[in-house]
Amino acid sequence: MQQAHDFLKESKLLYELLLERNEADLELITQFKNWSIQDVIGHLYLFNVAAIKTVDGPKSFEEFFIPFLQQLQKGKTMVEAQVPWLNGLSGKVLLNKWWDSCLELEKIYSNTDPKLRVKWAGPEMSARSSITARQMETWSHGHEVFDRLGLKRKEGDHIKNIVHLGVSTFEWTFLNRNIQLPEIKPFVLLILPSETTISYNEKGNDNFIKGSAVEFCQVVTQVRNIDDTNLIVVGDVATTWMKYAQCFAGKSEDPPKKGSRFKQ
Repeated sequence: MQQAHDFLKESKLLYELLLERNEADLELITQFKNWSIQDVIGHLYLFNVAAIKTVDGPKSFEEFFIPFLQQLQKGKTMVEAQVPWLNGLSGKVLLNKWWDSCLELEKIYSNTDPKLRVKWAGPEMSARSSITARQMETWSHGHEVFDRLGLKRKEGDHIKNIVHLGVSTFEWTFLNRNIQLPEIKPFVLLILPSETTISYNEKGNDNFIKGSAVEFCQVVTQVRNIDDTNLIVVGDVATTWMKYAQCFAGKSEDPPKKGSRFKQ
């Protein structure tokens, strides 16, 4: 699967950035829920391993994931719930463990049937969707790291996988907030980093979103408020979607407030 290679490419950008930093930098607090950079890496590591386990079957995934889920059910935060599993892993040791999991994940999914159904915390999904979700999470949580360090990552056209995920979760954004599902889907026209354009849905003048693919992904992953982008949004349906867009599973989450996340 090409998506597996794209996932590794995204992970490598983050790994190489942190490999060059002092170990103390991993303890810096980000603009995301007061997570440290180290917390971010621990989170990505745990869910990489979960994605590896699920290819082995439902039982393998459940044996791994249920203890973490039980921590959440006790009221623990994501960061608190991962502490027992990490068992003291920190610093560059944790960073390299996470990178090893990235390499293993890419190798396994490169040789997995894209249509294989795999179990997850939410509804089961295809293997292709699973590895795309790993790229999305690595990219979106990577924003916390780049933001905290005052840097802008070098984007590539492999971001189109996240665009596709953002567009395909249009219905989910409304259903997850108990908002009546619109009868139409907005036309989406986006420019990839290479200046190539991609589009989705039927073209129309009443409801559409146009602009940067990177900024679209920032909105659907909730790392930027729509008002902190230059996206052109027209129509009630498009406006509501971009206000609440959420391409990830779980309870409905609000995007960051305008101006609350670093913008270069």
